[in-house]
Amino acid sequence: MKPPVARTPLHTRAITFRGYAREDGLWDLEGELHDSKHYDYDSSHGFRHAGTPVHHLSLRVTVDDTFCIRDIETAMDSTPFGECTVADQTMKKMIGQRMGPGWRQSIDRTIGGVHGCTHLRELLFNMATAAFQTIPHAQDMKRVKAGLPRIEEGAEPPFYMGRCMTWDFNGPVVARVAPQFIGWKKSDRVKAD
Repeated sequence: MKPPVARTPLHTRAITFRGYAREDGLWDLEGELHDSKHYDYDSSHGFRHAGTPVHHLSLRVTVDDTFCIRDIETAMDSTPFGECTVADQTMKKMIGQRMGPGWRQSIDRTIGGVHGCTHLRELLFNMATAAFQTIPHAQDMKRVKAGLPRIEEGAEPPFYMGRCMTWDFNGPVVARVAPQFIGWKKSDRVKAD
């Protein structure tokens, strides 16, 4: 990016995701959202100093190998209104849902609108990306450590192939990393079945 024009910082939103392998074979994904202003101001419940969190929310989602949610825990350490803190109770409704196609629609249907917290939903939307960055790679590395190929012979392509320009089935990365999937199409799966 080119340098910006002179400006004054006003707001910072920091979001962090972490993925963990659990000893029981499940996976924990944690997200944290932190909002703060760069100036002092009067809020609806008193004076806030610059840097004091407006939102400080945490979410832990436990999933199995199929990306099915087994448990959810939340913490709402800082919220703009006291009423916000009850929103975490609705998150348990997501237990049993699976991260994958239709994930955002599942969240909206289950805890959308006035049935949940906008910011916890934002964390949950992107939790799937953290899961996809965490779990398949850890499974691949486990296979490699055991002396097996990263991708099983005859397996379908990993979920991320064909979903962005870098992982184009006709592109140079697939040709170099997984040449068995060059030119692959969903119709290939139907033919194999």
